[in-house]
Amino acid sequence: MEKKNIGGFSHIRYRSEQLNEQEMEKVSHEFFQKMNTRRTVREFDTKPIPEQILETIIKSAGTAPSGAHKQPWTFCLVSDPILKKQIREGAEEEEKISYSARMSEEWKNDLKPLATDWQKPFLEDAPYLIVVFKQVYGWEQGQKAQHYYVNESVGIACGMLITAIHLAGLATVTHTPSPMNFLGKILNRPENERPYLLLPVGYPKEETYVPDITRKSIDEILVRYS
Repeated sequence: MEKKNIGGFSHIRYRSEQLNEQEMEKVSHEFFQKMNTRRTVREFDTKPIPEQILETIIKSAGTAPSGAHKQPWTFCLVSDPILKKQIREGAEEEEKISYSARMSEEWKNDLKPLATDWQKPFLEDAPYLIVVFKQVYGWEQGQKAQHYYVNESVGIACGMLITAIHLAGLATVTHTPSPMNFLGKILNRPENERPYLLLPVGYPKEETYVPDITRKSIDEILVRYS
């Protein structure tokens, strides 16, 4: 491994896999085709999954870039039935209030095509829950350490996490009950961590239906400056 001292810090030489244009087109197209089959799933089979697979998926998320390389995330992997039940009860309590009092009629109307409501049985049905926490600050050698671009960093890691879940042949739904403070209490997380995202993970049920929706076209999401 080639190393170089830059600014008093050790750097290693970066080498990337070089592809020709045809290979790049093939790889990028295949990746898009695979990701375009990703759907939000709310009905999970209870079939178990080897925990090592989940660990590898989380390791992939941990390769995400972060502000000053502080890696301000904690991934809590929950399979304990008692904890899953407590998380479901906490989420449904907040969701029931949201649907009855917090959410506007426009919001609820926008959700109708997705056939979702305050009840979240998938939080118990899925064999695993991944609860992502953002670290608003860290600890280094016993000292409080500043973290930078925390929301952006954790958001990127979550995107990579969802991608890794899909590429492993599993399914998930991004769940963000609001407020989410109950998650920190149930999982006994430290003061510097705040709940960011809750992901049930598992195989979809054999007969699962998802909303018949379409994604925006490239012309709707891309603005070219040539």
